[in-house]
Parts: sequence; C-alpha cells; structure tokens
Amino acid sequence: MAMTFTSPRQLLGKEGAKLGVTDWIRIDQQRVDGFAEVTEDRQWIHVDVERSKSGPFGATIAHGYLTASLAAHFLPQLLHLSGFSMGVNVGVDKLRFLAPVKVGSRLRAAGEVVSVEEIKGAIQSVVRLTVEIEGEDKPACVMDTISRYYPE
Repeated sequence: MAMTFTSPRQLLGKEGAKLGVTDWIRIDQQRVDGFAEVTEDRQWIHVDVERSKSGPFGATIAHGYLTASLAAHFLPQLLHLSGFSMGVNVGVDKLRFLAPVKVGSRLRAAGEVVSVEEIKGAIQSVVRLTVEIEGEDKPACVMDTISRYYPE
C-alpha cells in the first residue's frame, strides 16, 4: 500500500521513510521485444530466444533500461501525492544494474525516501528504488529517482 500525502510539502522531513513494496510484474518476451523496437536495441541477448539459450544467461534477458524505465510503473504504487499542479521527472542518480532479468522473471520495487528539499518554487524528492527479482538474492537494479512537484 502506497504512502499518501495531500501535499508535496508533507514529504519534507520524511527522509529515511520506507515506502514498502509494489506488486509483482512479469517480464515476458513480448514486453522485451516491444522495448527493442521502440529503442532500436535489438541485441540478440534480448530478442533471439534460440541463440540466447546457449548464451551467457541461458535465456533472453530484459534490457537494463527497460528495467529502469519501470520506475514510472513502480513509483505511483509506492507514493501517492496530491495537491500539486505538475510533477516532473528530473532524472535518476546512481543507477546500477546488479543482476540480469531473465525473460519470464517477475519484478517488484521497494522504495525509500532519500531526500526532500524545496528547490526553485517546487518540492524535489529523491526516492531510491530497489528492483527485486523474485527468487533471486541480488536485485536487478538500484536507482535514485528524482521528482519535482510544483504547487497548485
């Protein structure tokens, strides 16, 4: 269940707050192939199922940037904010890919508030997402997402 705030200002002072975990999402070959098409990254370890069986991972794997892009799916499950006119994705710091995501795996994210500050007429938050792979010891990736919320 997501933490809910009726104003981005309520995030101030919440550094260190654990946001819980999201629902699981399955990474299937169709999703990987679709990502390959829109990014034009058709490397065989992502899209060639037969060749990948004898490759370094024993199966096709998701693109690292596909895994990272799921932040847009995971963040709203962890943090519900209202009372602002516009939110902007500022970027990502400290993005690290720690383990490959084999096609067929399920992922979820755990979240933690790293920092919150007033900046340029807005509230800016950094939320660390740790993207977990079901049944694996290492996470797929860890990233600090940066969001800026402008008042109404």
